[in-house]
Amino acid sequence: MRYLFGLILLCFLWSCQTDSNSNKTNFDPIPFKAPITFADSSVADTFYGKVVQDPFRWLEDDRSDATDAWVGAQNRATFDYLEQIPFRDAVRNRLEEIWNYQRSTAPKKAGDYYYYFENDGLQNQSILYRKPNLEGEAELVLDPNKLAADGTTALGAYSFSKDGRYLAYQTSEGGSDWRNIHILDLETLENLEEVIQWVKFSGISWAADGFFYSRYPSPQEGEELSAISEFQQVYYHKLGSLQESDQIIFADRSNPQRGFNAETTQDEQYLVLSVWESTSGNALYFRDLTTAGSTFIPIIEAIKDDYILVGHLDGYLYFRTNNNADNWRLIKVSIGNPAPEYWEDVLPEMEGEVLRNVHLYNGEFVTEYLKNASSRIRVFDTEGKLKAQIPLPGIGTVSGFTGAFDSAEAFFVFSSFAQPASIYRIDLDLLISEVYRAARINFNTEPYVTKQVWFESRDGTKIPMFLTYREDMQMDGKRPTLLYGYGGFDISILPQFQVKRSILLENGGIYAVANIRGGGEFGKTWHQGGTKENKQNVFDDFQAAAEYLIGQNYTNPDKLAIEGRSNGGLLIGACITQRPDLYQVAFPMVGVLDMLRYHKFTIGAAWASDYGSPETEKGFDYLVSYSPLHNVIPADYPATMITTADHDDRVFPAHSFKFAAELQRMQQGDQPVMIRIDTNAGHGAGMSTEKQIQQAADMLSFMFYQMKEPVIYEY
Repeated sequence: MRYLFGLILLCFLWSCQTDSNSNKTNFDPIPFKAPITFADSSVADTFYGKVVQDPFRWLEDDRSDATDAWVGAQNRATFDYLEQIPFRDAVRNRLEEIWNYQRSTAPKKAGDYYYYFENDGLQNQSILYRKPNLEGEAELVLDPNKLAADGTTALGAYSFSKDGRYLAYQTSEGGSDWRNIHILDLETLENLEEVIQWVKFSGISWAADGFFYSRYPSPQEGEELSAISEFQQVYYHKLGSLQESDQIIFADRSNPQRGFNAETTQDEQYLVLSVWESTSGNALYFRDLTTAGSTFIPIIEAIKDDYILVGHLDGYLYFRTNNNADNWRLIKVSIGNPAPEYWEDVLPEMEGEVLRNVHLYNGEFVTEYLKNASSRIRVFDTEGKLKAQIPLPGIGTVSGFTGAFDSAEAFFVFSSFAQPASIYRIDLDLLISEVYRAARINFNTEPYVTKQVWFESRDGTKIPMFLTYREDMQMDGKRPTLLYGYGGFDISILPQFQVKRSILLENGGIYAVANIRGGGEFGKTWHQGGTKENKQNVFDDFQAAAEYLIGQNYTNPDKLAIEGRSNGGLLIGACITQRPDLYQVAFPMVGVLDMLRYHKFTIGAAWASDYGSPETEKGFDYLVSYSPLHNVIPADYPATMITTADHDDRVFPAHSFKFAAELQRMQQGDQPVMIRIDTNAGHGAGMSTEKQIQQAADMLSFMFYQMKEPVIYEY
C-alpha cells in the first residue's frame, strides 16, 4: 500500500511539474532564415538518356573557401536558433547528470593482468587500466584524454601480444577513419619509437615478434578525407623496426577496390586472409606460419557469402558463415582438405534464431543467438552438443565478450533499452554466471518497460518493433515519440541503453526501434530483402511503423520524430521526401543522401552490395527513384536537423551539405530546415563525451520545441 501511494504521488508530482513548466514555456516560432545557397544550373549529368541536375556539386570541394564560408553561415544560423530554445540548457544539464556515472568494459586477461577501459562519467575518452586480479588495485595504463586537449583523439582497435608484454593500439584524430598504430611496452608503460601510419579498416594480429595489419597508400595532401580508398595491402611489422621496412604480405594490383583482413588463430599457428570487395561476402585463404616459405592456400575464392574466423583446434579451422544458411552456422574446415566439399557442420543453422557470435573459450564454443532481435547465450562442446544456456535478465543484448581458449573464465556485457550495461562473469566449468559489476546511474529505471509489437508492411511482411515507455503512462495519442531505424548492411539494431534516450522517457515519451528489412536481425534473407532493387522495402517498413504508432493511439504526426544514422540517415532522407506529412521532426544523421555519386568518395564503392551501382541502367533506375537528394520537391517538410561532421571520411559530408541546400530551397512550410556541422569530429566512433552531450542536447531540445512539449526540469 505504501509503495502504491508513493507511485501515485510521484505520478501526480510529475504531471503537475509538466503542467507547471507548460505554462512557463513560450512556444512561439523562433525565427530561422536559412542561408541562400548558390545553385549552379549548368552542372548536370546524363544517365542513360536522362539529364540529372546537380546544382550544389560545388559543395563537394571540402577545401574551397566557398564551401568553408557556406559551412560557417549554416552553423551560425543553426546555433543561433538552438540558443533561443528556452530549455536547451536544462536538457544539457540533465544529460550531464545522467551521463556522469562510472562505466567499464569487460576485463580481458593478458599476461599477468586484467585490462579494462573505464570512464568516471564525463571524461571525453575512456582510460585503460589493469589489475593483478579482479579485486586488486587499479593501475593506469593508457589515458587517451592526454592525446588531444579537446578530447577528440580516440583509440581504435587494439591487441595484446600473446605473452602480454606489448599492446598495439590505433589512434584516430578528429573522428577520421585513418589510424596510426602505436606500440606500448606493458612493462615500462612507454611507447616504442615506431608509429605505423595510413591504416584504415584494419585489425591488428600478433605473430612472433610483430603483427599483421592492412593499410592504404598515402593519400595526396589535401585529399585525406575525400579520396577514394583503393589498393589496400597487408603488411607485417616487426617490433623495433621502422614502417618503411615492413614486409608486404599480400596485395592485389588488378582489383583496386578489394580490401584484406589478416587474422592469426589463437595459437598463432595459422594466418587467415579474408578478401572483401563490399560489405557482404568474402573469400578465404590461409597460410601455415610455422613453416618457412609457406604460401596462401585457398579455402573459398568466390566473394559471395560471409565467413568469420572463430579459431583453430586439432587441425581444423572454425568459421561462422551464412553459406547455405540464412541464419548462419558454424563449420569446421580441415587444414589438409580445405575445399568446400570437405566442410563439416558443427552447429547447423537453427530455425528462428540467428547465430550472431561464436567464441572459442575453455576448449568449447560460447555462442550468442538472436531470437526476435534479443540475445541468447548457449555453450556447446566441440562436437556441437549443447552443454548449457546461460540465463539473461530479460529482453536485451549481450556484447563485449572476453575470454581465452585455455581459461574457464569469461565475461560479457548485458544491457537493454532501459537498463544500463552491467558486466557478467561466466564460470565455464560450472556453467553459471553472476554480476561482476552493475551500473549505478542517476536515472530511475524501475518505471519503464520494453515490449515488442508486430505490424504489417505494405507488402504484408510482419515487422517487429520495440517500444520503451513508462509502464503507468496513458496512451492518449499525444505521446512525444522518437522512432529509430537503420535497415541495411546486415546490421542488427538491438536493445541497448543510451543515455540520451532517458530524457525522452522521463518526459513522458516513447522510444521506438523498428527492426526493418535490410538489417541482420532475421538472417540473410531479411538483409537481402532490403537491398538493391528491394531497398524501397526498407522505407515502406519504416513508414508502416510510423503509421502503426499513430493508428494504435501511441502518438500522432505532430508528436512523432524520426532518426537514423549513416545508412539510417538515407532512411530518414527517403522517408521525409516520400511522406513529409507523417512526421513532425526528422534527424538524418551523417547520411548517405546522394545515391548517384555515393561511390565516388572514400570507401563508398564498397557499399554497392547493398545499394547497387548507378553505373548500370537498372541500378540507376531504382537508385534515382528513392535518392533523397533527387526526390526533393516543393513541399511542406518536417522540422529537420541534418547532422554531419567535418572529419567524416566514411560518409563524405557533401551528402549532407547538398541535401540541406536542396531541402532548404524547396521547403514550402514554416518548419525550420537546418544543418548542424560538428568540427573536429567524424562519423561517430570515438566522439568525445562533451560533443556527444552537446549534440544530444541540441537534438532533444529541437525535437521538444517543435512538438511544443515542455521538459520537466526547472530552468
